[in-house]
Amino acid sequence: MAAAGSAVGLGNIWKFPYIAGESGGGAFLIIYLLCVIVFGLPLLVTEFMIGKRSGKSAYGAFRQLSGNNRWQWLGWLSMLTAFIIMGFYFVVTGWCFNYLVEAIRHTFHGQDAAALNAYFDGFVGNIPRVLLYSVVPVVLTASVLWFDVNKGIEKLSKILMPLLLIMMLLMAGRVLMLDGSNVGMQFFFRIDFSQITPYVVLEAMGQCFFSLSIGMGALITYGSYMPRYQSVPAASVQVAVLDTLVAVLAGLIIFPAVFAFGFNPAEGPELAFVVLPAILEKMSFAWLSGVLFFGLLCIAAVTSTISLMEIVVAFFCEATAETRHPLNRHKSVLLVSAIVVLMIALCVVANLFDFYDKVTSCIMMPLGALGMSIFVGWGLSRNGDQQPQFNAKGIKRPVVALYLLSIRWIVPIAILLIFLYNIGLI
Repeated sequence: MAAAGSAVGLGNIWKFPYIAGESGGGAFLIIYLLCVIVFGLPLLVTEFMIGKRSGKSAYGAFRQLSGNNRWQWLGWLSMLTAFIIMGFYFVVTGWCFNYLVEAIRHTFHGQDAAALNAYFDGFVGNIPRVLLYSVVPVVLTASVLWFDVNKGIEKLSKILMPLLLIMMLLMAGRVLMLDGSNVGMQFFFRIDFSQITPYVVLEAMGQCFFSLSIGMGALITYGSYMPRYQSVPAASVQVAVLDTLVAVLAGLIIFPAVFAFGFNPAEGPELAFVVLPAILEKMSFAWLSGVLFFGLLCIAAVTSTISLMEIVVAFFCEATAETRHPLNRHKSVLLVSAIVVLMIALCVVANLFDFYDKVTSCIMMPLGALGMSIFVGWGLSRNGDQQPQFNAKGIKRPVVALYLLSIRWIVPIAILLIFLYNIGLI
C-alpha cells in the first residue's frame, strides 16, 4: 500500500485526464493500457527486484549489484529526476491544498464553468499565494520523512488509499447520472484509430512512467524496504492494477462531467480543477463532499511527494555515509526540503512548469527505465548466480522467460524507437 500510495496520486487524478483529453480520449486510453503491460509491469518488477536484492536506494543499489561504479550514473539520474519532478509536483499539490481551503469556505457554490475557469486563472497568476500553498506540502512531507517508512508512510497509506477509492466511486456514480454524460463516455472509451499518432504514443509512455513512478528509482527505494518473503511479481501486479484502476476511474469522473457541464476536454492542466468543483456541487451534501474529496486528494498527493523526497533523502544518507561529514536522516530531510523550495520558486517565478513536466516524463524517466532494463537484462541476468530475485513460489519458468525477453529486448528497443522519433531521426 505504501508503494501504491507512491504510484497513485496526482498523476492519475490530475494528469491522466488532461493528457487523455488532449490526446484523443479512447485512442490515448488503449495505448496507455498497452504501455502499462509492455513497459509498466516489467519495469515495476525490475525496480522492486533491484531494491529488494540490494537493500539500498537507487544510488547504492547499482553500485552494490554491479560491483563497480560504471552504473552509478543511474543513481544520479534518479536523484536529479526526482528533484525536477518535485519542482512542479509540489506546485500542483499546493493547488490541491488551496482548493481544499476553498471547499471548506464553500467558495464554488453556484459558480458556472466560466466562473470556475476564471477563478483558476486568477489563482495560478497570484505568485505569492501559489508559493505559499506549495510550501505547505513540503513541510508536511518533511514531517512524515522525519520518521521511517513503517511509522509514517505505511500507516497513512493503509487507511487513506481505500477512502480515496470509495470517494471516487461515489463521484463516478453521481457523474454518470448527469444529462449528457454518455457523450463523455463515448469520448473516453471509443477508439478512433486516426487519433493514434507517434505523439500520442510518446505521451502515453511518458504518462505510464509518471503515473507508475517508474524510471526514477522511487520503487527501488520501496523495494529495499520489502521483507524477503514478499513476492516481487505479486506486488508489481497489485501496484499496476490499483494505479490503472484509479486512472481509469478518474477518467470516468472527469469526461462525462466535461461534456455534461460544457467544458473542453482539451482544457489542459487546469481540467481537473475546473471540472471537479462543478461535480462536487452536484452531489448530495455538497459542502462535505467537497471537503472530503479535496482532503483525500491532498493526502494522495502527499503520499507521492513522500516517495519523491525519500529518493533524494536516501541518496544523501548513503552518498555521505563514508565521508567526514555524514548526513543522518534528519539533516538530509532539512537539506532536501530547502533545495526543493528553491526548485518550486524557479518553477513558479520563471514559469518552468511545462519544461519540468516534459523533460522528466518524456526524456529523463524513459532514459532511466532504459538504463535499468539494460542493467538487469544484460548485466545481472547473464550471471547464473545473480538471476533476478523474483522467482517466488508459484512463478513458472515461462513467466521468467517472458520477463527476460521483455526486459532484454522489447522494453529497450521500444524506448529507443520512441526516443529516435522524438528527436527527429526517424
